[in-house]
Amino acid sequence: MLVLVYRKCSTCLNALKWLEDHKVTFEERPIAEENPTYEELKEWHKKSGLPLKKFFNTSGLLYKDMQLKDKLPTMTEEEQLKLLATNGMLVKRPLVVGDDFVLTGFKEKEWEEKLK
Repeated sequence: MLVLVYRKCSTCLNALKWLEDHKVTFEERPIAEENPTYEELKEWHKKSGLPLKKFFNTSGLLYKDMQLKDKLPTMTEEEQLKLLATNGMLVKRPLVVGDDFVLTGFKEKEWEEKLK
């Protein structure tokens, strides 16, 4: 299982602690330094079954600076995926990629269901 995190993010640190406390084996990847590629994002989006908007870090400074709230509705899925691939700080984190699921953000109840 792959977990993409930003170590300066308190939610990510809480998520990592949760994984360790629950003895879940995972590979950690720094999202800012090794940002997801277009191909990865396209595959993960398909696997997740989630709307693409759920992959955006809507509370992030970059999202707000780029005024994406107004721009995303007019962008194609392809354009959104390409944009996400340009900067890991645009991507919702933590991002968990398992064999048959993808989780965006840290929601303890959802994680317990998927990761136990």
